[in-house]
Amino acid sequence: MLIRNEEKKDKIAVRAVNAAAFETTAEAELVDALRVQAHPIISLVAEENGEIIGHIMFSPVSLEGHPNLKAMGLGPLAVIPEHKRESTGAALVRAGLERCKEQGFDAVVVLGHPLYYPAFGFLPSTRFGINCEYDVPAEAFMALELQPGTLDGKTGIIKYHPAFSNV
Repeated sequence: MLIRNEEKKDKIAVRAVNAAAFETTAEAELVDALRVQAHPIISLVAEENGEIIGHIMFSPVSLEGHPNLKAMGLGPLAVIPEHKRESTGAALVRAGLERCKEQGFDAVVVLGHPLYYPAFGFLPSTRFGINCEYDVPAEAFMALELQPGTLDGKTGIIKYHPAFSNV
C-alpha cells in the first residue's frame, strides 16, 4: 500500500471512496467543498495496486481568542468497506499527522470515535479546556498537540471551516 498526496487525477476516485465509506454523500461533498474553499489542506490517498482504497483530509480550524495557533481538523477519514480492518485508516492517520507536523502545525483536532483516535495520541479536548463549536459528545471531540505544550493555557471553542456547515 502506498500513501501519497492526492493529485487532481484522483478526484473522482476520492469521491467514490468517501461515498462508499459513509451512509450518505455528505462527506464526499464536504471533501469537494474543502478542496476548493479551504487553504491549506492536506489530502492523502491510500493506493493499492493502482486503486485508491482510502482517503484522509486535514483542513484549517481556529481556536477562538488564539489567532496565532496553527491547527488542523482531521476529517473525513474514509476507507472503502472491503479494505476496512486492514490498517489503511491507521496508515493514513499517521502519515497525515506527520505531514501536519512537517508543515508547522501546532495541533490537530478530530471529531471521531473515542476508542480509535487515542491510539494516535489524541486526548479529549476538554482536558485542554477546548470545546467544539458543534453539539457533540465531549469524549468524541479530541485534540493532539504536535508541538508539546502548545495548547497549555489556550482554552476556547474550535471553529471549523464554513464548508462544514454548508453540506
